Amino acid sequence: MLNNEATIPPPSEVVPGSALQPIEIEYQDARGVTCRTAYSQPVLVGRGADCGLRIMHAEVSRHHLAIFYEEGRWWARDLSSSNGTLVDGRRIDRVPLVGTTTLALGAGGPKIRLILPRAPQVQRESPPLEQVARHYFRANQADGAGEHTMMVRQAFQDIKRRQRRVYLGLIGLVLMLLAAVGGFAFYQYLQLEHTARIANDIFYDMKELELQIANLEASIGAEASAELKAQVAESKRRLASMRERYDLFVEKIQAASPVQLNTEDKLILHMARVFGETEVEVPEEFAAEVKTYIRKWQSSPRLARAIRRLHENGYAPTIQRALTDQGLPPQFLYLAMQESNFQPEIVGPPTRYGRAKGMWQFIPETARRYGLQPGPLQSLGEYDPADERHDFTKATLAAAKYLKDIYRTDAQASGLLVMASYNWGEGNVIKRLRQMPENPRDRNFWLLLREHKIPQETYDYVFYIFSAAVIGENPGLFGFDFKNPLAP
Repeated sequence: MLNNEATIPPPSEVVPGSALQPIEIEYQDARGVTCRTAYSQPVLVGRGADCGLRIMHAEVSRHHLAIFYEEGRWWARDLSSSNGTLVDGRRIDRVPLVGTTTLALGAGGPKIRLILPRAPQVQRESPPLEQVARHYFRANQADGAGEHTMMVRQAFQDIKRRQRRVYLGLIGLVLMLLAAVGGFAFYQYLQLEHTARIANDIFYDMKELELQIANLEASIGAEASAELKAQVAESKRRLASMRERYDLFVEKIQAASPVQLNTEDKLILHMARVFGETEVEVPEEFAAEVKTYIRKWQSSPRLARAIRRLHENGYAPTIQRALTDQGLPPQFLYLAMQESNFQPEIVGPPTRYGRAKGMWQFIPETARRYGLQPGPLQSLGEYDPADERHDFTKATLAAAKYLKDIYRTDAQASGLLVMASYNWGEGNVIKRLRQMPENPRDRNFWLLLREHKIPQETYDYVFYIFSAAVIGENPGLFGFDFKNPLAP
């Protein structure tokens, strides 16, 4: 039997012969463009260079699938691929192809459509019955036809009139049914739109309450009165209740949607929610761009190496605790990865604000504001053991406080805007944010992209962090062998 480890023979040896009737294969290339190619010879599908149809995807094996002609018909056979070949959600070993068949290469992998065209109709000579029909039913009635012929013609006209009435009745009935079905579909669409609007209203009310709680906690301090603390606790209970209600609406919307999401799409929407954006309004182009950056991570060893360093040094629990203590998503951990690959001793290049140092790349002014003392070598491009920016624990606590301050003020609880602000600096992106309305509904990352031009570096920075966080939720789905660094 063929398998992914053995040497795959040439297509001519996989099956006994070529097909009289070609098969067409429809698939999406690496750019997402739909392609359609006809094959009359057997073809191997997979990531390998020797495959007739190469599909570069994490769930696709090097030699995933063989499509071949045998015993008078086309077949598809899985080549013991790692993630399997599925038809209608069920794994197959070998399956005959009839009409159009859709194969999924892995449960969350790409899909290809195998299309067999209909056999051409053979022209035939007119049978004697057609000659009789021409004699009796030709349009010219005044041709001296006999009494029998005229009687047959009259009977035929009567039948045609009755059939016409029947057909018109059937057409009217079909139109009524179509109108009813269309009306019901339109009603469902309106209901879905209404549910989505309610979900969005709940979400943004929830974000505003979250900001009120964060700003109240930042102002009251440890010596707050029992009454004030009780007020904060009650607001947190209300927030938890709103989150539960919002989750129910999202489940209802996704269940009623005609577009069923795959695992990757669901992870992207989940991460948008984690970073403070409603998954009901995520633009399609944003999700597509995230997938582009996921592929960039898949083509580089940097993510795997950084996560390995994170695990080996035991950094994840400290980072996660510091972020959650500030009420922030622990997925901000990936911001430190983008800044330094989790290297506390790293030193940045010289800038007009001084050199950034440490895992979180604090510049001297921001470091002092959050309680970190720069060392005597702060202006030099070298590691300084006396510089507290290189102290992993102190710098992590300072970074969590800094991120929370951006989150609750200028970013208006948008984690993506926090990332952009952290990278581009307070004098740049925050100046643009303050030109936008001061509420979570009208201040988010995609509105920033639409209304303002930001540097490519900042654009890449946000998408690299977000896509790494998506991968981190389920690394195996994307072909990585490390574990979720935030898993218990």
